Amino acid sequence: MSKYSIKIFIGIDLGDVENQICILDQDGEIVEKVSIENTVNGINTFFDGFDSPRQVLVAVETGTHSPWISHLLEARGFRVLVGNARKLRLIWDSTNKNDDRDAEMLARIARFDPKLLSPIRHRSRSAHTDLALLKGRDALVRCRTNLINFVRGSCKTAGTRLPSCSAEAFAKTVMEHIPKELLAATVPCVDTIGELTQKIRQIDAQVEALCHKSYPETMALREIAGVGPVTALAYVLTLEDPKRFKKSRDVGPYLGLIPKRDQSGSTDKPLSITKAGNGYLRRLLVNCAQYILGPFGPDCELRRYGLLVASRGGKVAKRKAVVAVARKLAVMMHHIWKNKTTYEPFYHSYLKAA
Repeated sequence: MSKYSIKIFIGIDLGDVENQICILDQDGEIVEKVSIENTVNGINTFFDGFDSPRQVLVAVETGTHSPWISHLLEARGFRVLVGNARKLRLIWDSTNKNDDRDAEMLARIARFDPKLLSPIRHRSRSAHTDLALLKGRDALVRCRTNLINFVRGSCKTAGTRLPSCSAEAFAKTVMEHIPKELLAATVPCVDTIGELTQKIRQIDAQVEALCHKSYPETMALREIAGVGPVTALAYVLTLEDPKRFKKSRDVGPYLGLIPKRDQSGSTDKPLSITKAGNGYLRRLLVNCAQYILGPFGPDCELRRYGLLVASRGGKVAKRKAVVAVARKLAVMMHHIWKNKTTYEPFYHSYLKAA
């Protein structure tokens, strides 16, 4: 995209009901400021006034409405930049912040240097729809966990400790152990837990079918111990195209699995990870890493590496080991996906033998 082929720069501050718009010309002069409805009809009506979409650059921030608006405008031929809201400190860290000013700042940044927006690319509509299935499952699992914690906590306050069991078996296991005085409060919760378990199983079946039918590349990723259909599918849907990353190691920073940096002179502070990118996928990868390092994790190079990091001692070392394994796992999954290879538990030994 050539900067000099753009004649109009538009900044849109997206709101839930209305969008504030600022239009700049090539010289940076304000052509118009306007407010429009945040609807498909409102967006289309406004942009119908531009005869040459390829000469218009539109800048928006990431948010609830940015995916569908960016897809709509790109389909109409407009050039769209979706700025990373977390990195646009120039906009949100201001003593004079308002929607009108935010729209103007987006337009001016896009005109001056689009890279300052740290632009991201929204996933396709099909990927967004399929990922919504996984996030719906995650919402159900969280609800079930909250209800289980409530039932267990209520029973503890009455002096009863419910037996250990999996979340899937909870509804069938604990009923006979609940104190009588708590039945009225807990039975509806236990029944709901059972219903949620059935719903989660139904979604699991849909995820399995989706992996086989639409995303066969997930099968190779699932060969890694601890990586199930949910994690494999979430990984493929979040990254979408393995060619987005020149090197597999770039996936770690993309998912926020590298430490922050605050270096000045001889000072280089040890900080936590950035937590950038997709939090849902990062959490899934961390769960996989915890399984790999846990008592049921099979012997493999990932496990040995994590245990080596954890052996440095202390809780901090154990947490670092989990993150380190999650980062290596993300890199390995990208390598397998991009190069269409198979998983080797001891991949360095395999390479030396080859």
